[in-house]
Amino acid sequence: FHSFITGPSVVPGYFSVEAENVVLVLNGREKAKITYATQWLHYAQMLIQTHKIQHVAVVLLGNEQCNNEWIQPFLKRHGGFVNLLFVTYDYALVNEEDMFQWPLGVATYRNFPVVEPSWSMLHDPRSYLCNFLGTVYKNSSRETLMEILKQDGLDKLCWIAARDQWQPQETNESFKNYQDALLQSDLTLCPVGINTECYRIYEACSYGSLPVIEDVMTPGDCGNSSMYHSAPLQLLKTMGAPFIFIKNWKELPAVLEKEKKMSLQEKIQRRKKLVEWYRNFKAWMRQKFINTLENSFLPSDKG
Repeated sequence: FHSFITGPSVVPGYFSVEAENVVLVLNGREKAKITYATQWLHYAQMLIQTHKIQHVAVVLLGNEQCNNEWIQPFLKRHGGFVNLLFVTYDYALVNEEDMFQWPLGVATYRNFPVVEPSWSMLHDPRSYLCNFLGTVYKNSSRETLMEILKQDGLDKLCWIAARDQWQPQETNESFKNYQDALLQSDLTLCPVGINTECYRIYEACSYGSLPVIEDVMTPGDCGNSSMYHSAPLQLLKTMGAPFIFIKNWKELPAVLEKEKKMSLQEKIQRRKKLVEWYRNFKAWMRQKFINTLENSFLPSDKG
């Protein structure tokens, strides 16, 4: 039995503890967020020390460069009290014992919806070969991507809307545009940002638009762990994600040539496979999460 409490009204020191086991979902992306997350951890520590609760796990929206050192001292293995850590991005310390990689998922903070695949989403022809709506940073591979699209007039076949500055606040219109682009394109281009993994990958899956992913490591401390050796995106690769991975956007024209030759029937099959994989992936992760918590928290009846 799990209950989920969320929202700004949940302040450290003010949620009622009827549970023996608590999972904290924390944001560790930047200094201010870490300060707030640390307050929660100190509060949980006090609850453990006073025997109000027994076990704590943490799901961490990790730092995009994988600078998550601040949480190390709180972990059981370092003399702390946190039994399990589920953390986003290719964190090198993932060991499948007490540290697990967690998928980034969709941008719920922008109210990205839960999408149920409809018949038309799977079967209708789509107007665009590909889409990219996003920020184009100076001297990034996104600039290369834009150049390649313009060169061969490929930008005419794709839904491209680039801006030169990131905007955290979506307008209703820009968000609707983005969802339409995903729904109307066979492929969603996913150039690397600060990290290779981005919400776009999962949002494209939601609408049956196949992610074309720039498969390169971003600067920082993310990378292979003792369990996985396929970073970036080691979790998705291990789970057999049916995406197109490319090392350089120069490979894109060939990918789009192939797209033009694909029949609708082939595209439908591919969409079904993608949507099915995504559904299974979420179910696997959920089950693994629950099993991991139960194995760690609940007493096993020996005999």
